[in-house]
Amino acid sequence: MGVLKYELIADSLRQRIAGGEFTPADLLPSQRDLCAQWDVSRATVIKAYDVLVQDGLVVARQGQGFHVVPAPLARSAGGRRSGSSRAETGRAFRILGTPVREVPPERVAAALGLADGQTALRRDRLMQLADGLPLTVVQAWFPLDIADQCPRLEGTRQIAEGTTRYVLRMTGRGPARGTDTKTARLGTAEEATLLERERPFAVQTVLHTASDADGRTMVVEYGVTPGDLWEETESYAMGQEH
Repeated sequence: MGVLKYELIADSLRQRIAGGEFTPADLLPSQRDLCAQWDVSRATVIKAYDVLVQDGLVVARQGQGFHVVPAPLARSAGGRRSGSSRAETGRAFRILGTPVREVPPERVAAALGLADGQTALRRDRLMQLADGLPLTVVQAWFPLDIADQCPRLEGTRQIAEGTTRYVLRMTGRGPARGTDTKTARLGTAEEATLLERERPFAVQTVLHTASDADGRTMVVEYGVTPGDLWEETESYAMGQEH
């Protein structure tokens, strides 16, 4: 099945934003202009913009058209079920330090399928609450074959389209399956500093592994959230036990 027109339009706009033609808060092309450029109906253009809105890359302003979001959003580690979107679950964030290639912790190395001593690219971010206070510290570990094809992962700037979309665009690989392992423990001294907490304090952790359709691990993320800020609700069918 070929790529649909609205997907082509959305991807074209995404690349123009990623390339710097449109910067944060810029007004994007009007629906009329895109209809003429692509020879499509207004409904097709609206659907393309809906995709970008769900990506958390574009925001609609009443009477003003569509704008690039003022600041990119990111999602915390885990919980990325099919059908979820950055617009729904994303939060403001900032990059911590400079991404570095180093040997990951044992559990991360195992999830990445690395041999002893092999390195991966570590990229850290701090997820923020609406008032700007810290919420979650996330370490994202990328295998070097992806890092080599995606040079912006080693930069200190936020990636407006999101790392998942960026990696997909650069490598053709997207996540097909995710696994989340959750634990609880006491926070470390470094985490207390980043999360602005006094020790001792409890944290909830998520080890998130995303794999492509061939089962190859694309990224492993490790998220740490103070226990009093973490909550999870599940709703599911129930019946008589057998």
